[in-house]
Amino acid sequence: MSIQETIQQMAHAAKKAARTMANLSTTAKNNALLKMADALMAQKDYIQQENQKDLVAGRAKGLSAAMLDRLELSDKVMAAMVKGLQEVIALPDPVGEISEMNKQPSGITVGRMRIPLGVIGMIYESRPNVTVDAASLCLKAGNAILLRGGSEAINSNLALAKVLQEALASENIDAAAIQVIPMADREAVNVMLTLEEQIDLIIPRGGEGLIRFVAENSRIPVLKHYKGVCHVFVDESADHGMAVDIVMNGKVQRPGVCNALEALLVHKNEAALFLPKVWAALKDAGVELRGCKRAGAILPEIKAALPTDWGMEFLDLILAVKVVDDMEAAMDHIVQYGSLHTEVIITNNYAHSQRFLREVDASAVMVNASTRFSDGGQFGLGSEIGISTTKLHAYGPMGLKELTTKKFIVYGDGQVRS
Repeated sequence: MSIQETIQQMAHAAKKAARTMANLSTTAKNNALLKMADALMAQKDYIQQENQKDLVAGRAKGLSAAMLDRLELSDKVMAAMVKGLQEVIALPDPVGEISEMNKQPSGITVGRMRIPLGVIGMIYESRPNVTVDAASLCLKAGNAILLRGGSEAINSNLALAKVLQEALASENIDAAAIQVIPMADREAVNVMLTLEEQIDLIIPRGGEGLIRFVAENSRIPVLKHYKGVCHVFVDESADHGMAVDIVMNGKVQRPGVCNALEALLVHKNEAALFLPKVWAALKDAGVELRGCKRAGAILPEIKAALPTDWGMEFLDLILAVKVVDDMEAAMDHIVQYGSLHTEVIITNNYAHSQRFLREVDASAVMVNASTRFSDGGQFGLGSEIGISTTKLHAYGPMGLKELTTKKFIVYGDGQVRS
C-alpha cells in the first residue's frame, strides 16, 4: 500500500477503536494501563535493543549529545515510563462526569457530560518516552491515538507500540487504540493533517518549525505552543532574596525546556540594588547576560542586548535583561514579546499582583513563584500531554480533562416545544 493508503487505513481503525474506548469502564482502563506497565518491564531488553538501533543511527548522523540523551531509553527512563503509567492509573477518570444539571421552565432537565475527544493525532520529535506518556493519557481519557514520531526514534517507537498493543489485546481492548505510523517520510504528516473525518485533534510537540508547519497545513484543529518565552518582572518593593532565587531557578535548573526563564524585567527603582545581586549569582552559574542600555550602565561587563534578543527562546544559559519604568512598561513588553506561555511578577504589592494576574495574557500567570512550576505534574494534573498556548479548547498544561470535552445531556418526560 502507499503511504496515503496505509495512514488512511490506520486512521479508520483508530476511529473505530475510539467508539469502544469511550465506553470502557475506569476499571478496564486501569487494568490495561497496569498490563502496559508490566509489559514494558517484561520486554525491556527487546525495547532497548530496538532503541540501540536508533542510537547507532543517530551517532552516525551526527546527532548532538543532548539529542542522543533524549533518544536513549535507559533503565532510568524505562522506570520513569512505568512510574508515569502508575501515576495515570491513580488519577480520577474524568469520562462520564456530569455537571450543571438544571431544570428548565419547559420541564426538561439539562446538564453536561464529560466525554472523550475521539481520535488524537500526535506529531512529535526525538523523545520515544512521549509515545508511552501520550498513549497512557489518551487511554485513560477514553481516546484512541495515532502517533507519528521522528525518524530518529522510529525503531524505538514501533517497539513501544508493539508492546502496548499486545497489552491492550490481552485485556480484549482494540489494539488500534494505540498506533504508531511506521514510516518517517514527511508525506505521512501531510496525509495525517488532511484526515479531518477520522482525527479530531492534532497535538504537535517539538521545535517551532515543526509546530508552524503543522498549524499552517492542518485541516484539523491544532493545539500548540510555538515556544516558551517566559518573563519575570521584579516589581518595586520586591523581596530581593526571593527574586534572586526565583530567577536562578527559572534560568539555571533546566535551561533547555519551554518553562525556563528567558527574560528578566526589573523596575527602575530596584535595578541599581537588585541587578548586581542577581548578576553575581547568575555569573557563578555560567549564565550570559544580555542587557538593555540602562542595565548595561549598572553592569558594564554584560553584553549589550540585540533587538533579536527580546522574544528569543534561548534554551541555553543566556538571559535577556531590561530595566523598565514601571509595571505598565513591563506588561507592554510582555504583550510585545511574550509567547502566551508563563509570566511571573515578584512583588509585595497586593494590588499590583492582582492587576498582573488579571491583565497579563498567558496560559500561566504567577505571583512570587518560578516559571519552572508551569507543568502539569506541578499543577496537580498528575501528568500532561503538552502545553497549549491556544485558547480553544485548552490553555496551559493539558492533563486528562483537557483530553475530553463536554456534551449536553437532556432528561424529559414527554415534553414538546411549543
